[in-house]
Amino acid sequence: MPERILIVEDEPAIAEAVEYALKAEGFEVEAVADGDAALQQARARPYDLLVLDLMLPGLSGVEVCRRLREESAVPILMLTAKDGEVDRVLGLEVGADDYVPKPFSMPELVARVRALLRRRKLDNRESITTLRVGELELDLAKHEVHLADEHVPLTAFELKLLALLAGQPGRVFSRREIMGHLWNSSYVGDERACDLHVSNIRRKIERNPAHPERPLKRGLRSAP
Repeated sequence: MPERILIVEDEPAIAEAVEYALKAEGFEVEAVADGDAALQQARARPYDLLVLDLMLPGLSGVEVCRRLREESAVPILMLTAKDGEVDRVLGLEVGADDYVPKPFSMPELVARVRALLRRRKLDNRESITTLRVGELELDLAKHEVHLADEHVPLTAFELKLLALLAGQPGRVFSRREIMGHLWNSSYVGDERACDLHVSNIRRKIERNPAHPERPLKRGLRSAP
């Protein structure tokens, strides 16, 4: 059965081009043009991935992402403005797994879609594992993290990155090593996203992210 992808894009030319490219790759593709329709459609049918534009009529892409992430771990690839660094940070903070800045090439978009879907399949095949480091407990089977018995909401990328660091808390990883692990591939996407994921994790598990106290602090320093 082909994997199902929902495109959320209000610019018809971009939506049609992305839909054509993904269908040519064998995916089942549907498209909507605003945030409210995206949320309704994503809740009505199971999708394997969303391609979500940041700027949308009605609900913004950020708000759609935020609400879906409260309900689902579906991979989300966000489309952002070329120079929208703040938008990229915000997108990752609310749960997007990766981003592609506009304008983009279709081969790059397809490569990132395939990488996200491949990583999801590998994640689903991983054995049941629980990791504990100090007050942090990671249940990789349930995709849950607790800090001193309180639930910590992490995205799929953040959980996988934290599991990598929790497994080797004394080691310093390079950005390329971290992104290679997240993508399960030599294709690592934008390495700058590594810093955003690390920053998001620190913000969620540290009282003062600028001065980490957890046993993971050495591993959380992503070396260049």
